[in-house]
Parts: sequence; structure tokens; C-alpha cells
Amino acid sequence: MSQPWVAIQRNPTSGAGRRNQPIRDLIRHLSQLGFKPRLYSRRADLDEAVKDPTRRESLVAVVAAGGDGTVLDLVNRHPNLPICVLPLGTENLLAKAIQVPRCGKTVAEIIARGNRRRIDLASLNGRHFLIMASIGFDAEVIHQVHKNRSGGHIKHSSYIGPILNSLRSYKPQTLRITVDDSPEVHEGHLAVIANLSSYALNLGVVPTADGTDGVLDSRVFQIGSPVDLLFQFLSVLRGTHETSSSVARLKGRRFRIESDTPVPIQVDGDEAGTTPAEITVEPLALEFFVP
Repeated sequence: MSQPWVAIQRNPTSGAGRRNQPIRDLIRHLSQLGFKPRLYSRRADLDEAVKDPTRRESLVAVVAAGGDGTVLDLVNRHPNLPICVLPLGTENLLAKAIQVPRCGKTVAEIIARGNRRRIDLASLNGRHFLIMASIGFDAEVIHQVHKNRSGGHIKHSSYIGPILNSLRSYKPQTLRITVDDSPEVHEGHLAVIANLSSYALNLGVVPTADGTDGVLDSRVFQIGSPVDLLFQFLSVLRGTHETSSSVARLKGRRFRIESDTPVPIQVDGDEAGTTPAEITVEPLALEFFVP
């Protein structure tokens, strides 16, 4: 029987120094635990390696070594493989949700123990995501961040300019949202549709989202001006948006979002086109290694 091996998908833009040390630690401890680690910076190389039936049989895990975007990319390419996360990004929302630390030794031990957890897999227009999709102001910020990106790792400071520009220039558009087969149409200006409750800066935007219940949770905000946006942000900080009459709380397995003019969308911190969109969920379709 072939030696069990672990494929490691590294984000090539994750930089050096402190972001590479956990990868080196992961490789060293995997070897000590009897696994054969293989590091890939090129996506095509990993794709080719896991296609081989013989190698696939002895594959134990695929590690996403990077941020949420690295995890998302790997899930979209290989949703049927057991994935482990080595969080090296800015927010690392999925790693926080499943409590995986930025530690190569710990991740190697998690793989060796073999504990796995299934979570729901969401999709936007056929593109998988894990945490949440948002439509409106914060998606506009994400679009600007990626448009202005010149390479390298995205930092919290990368968002300052796009946030200020969006506050000055973004004009909220009315979103029309339907859920499952209900004829009721819900209107708002910013929608967050979540599979997991994690959100940037630890904001509790959709605190009821549960990635194992087979449904998606949403909050739809009424925002007509920058002042409204600030008010809603403060209400999220306090948690009072959960009882606000200007916030709709929706739940379902299929969301349809439309608008008269295209509105930007982001999923898990990556730009994801514009409206119209259909968002669905597949219960317990994805498997992750967990502590």
C-alpha cells in the first residue's frame, strides 16, 4: 500500500516570513507523523496529482494554506475531497468557525487524528461558497479592493480607501428578494445571506446562521444614505439590528435576488459579479478536518 500523503495548496501571494513558517511547521510535523507532504503553489499541479486514481486512494487530506479565498478556490475545484485549513489570511472566517488555529503543528495533528465534520455547501449562480454572500455596499467595497489590488496579501488597511470611496460614490439600489416558493417579495438595499455566522471584524451580522441545518439565514437592511449605513453598522455592533423593524430576517434553501440595475455581489470576501442571482444550499455536502 502506498504511503498516505497530504496535498498542500499554498496561496502563492501569501508572502513570506511569518506566513511561510506555519507551512514549514506543517510539512515537518506531517513527516514526523508518517505522512508524505506535497506542497503545491500551482493549482494545475495539484489538480493533476489528485486526478491519478492510485495517488487519490492514498490521499488523506488537501490542506488550504491561505485565507478564505484559498479555501473557496479549493472547494470550487475539489468539493468531494476532505479539506483541512491552515489559516494564513486576514480574516480566516472559516477557520474561526471550525476552530482551527494558525499553527502548522496543530493542523498536522488534526489531520492525524482524523476528526471530520460535514457542513452545508452554499452556491451563488453555481459557484460554491462557505460562509456568506452579500449584495450591496460591502460587496462594492470588495469589488474595489480586488480592482485596486496590485499583488501580494490583502491587509485590513487595504479596505480603508475603498470604504471611503464607496461612502462618497455608492448609490444604494433596491433589491427584490424572494425565498423558496413564497410569492412574497422582500425589498432592501443591502442583503447578507449566510451559511455560517462568521463575518469580518467578528461582526454578528447573521448570528443565527448554522452551517449544519440545511438552510441559509439572511438579514436585509434598509439603507438610503451614508447616514443610514452608519446607523445600521452601529446597530450590528450592538446587536439591536436583530429586533429592528428596518431589518428583515429571512430563512430558506433558495434565495432569488433581483434589481433594476446591476448590484455588486461578494462571497467569502471575493468579488462575485452582480445581480441577478440565485443562492442555494446543499445540506452537509462538504467535509472538513476539525480539532
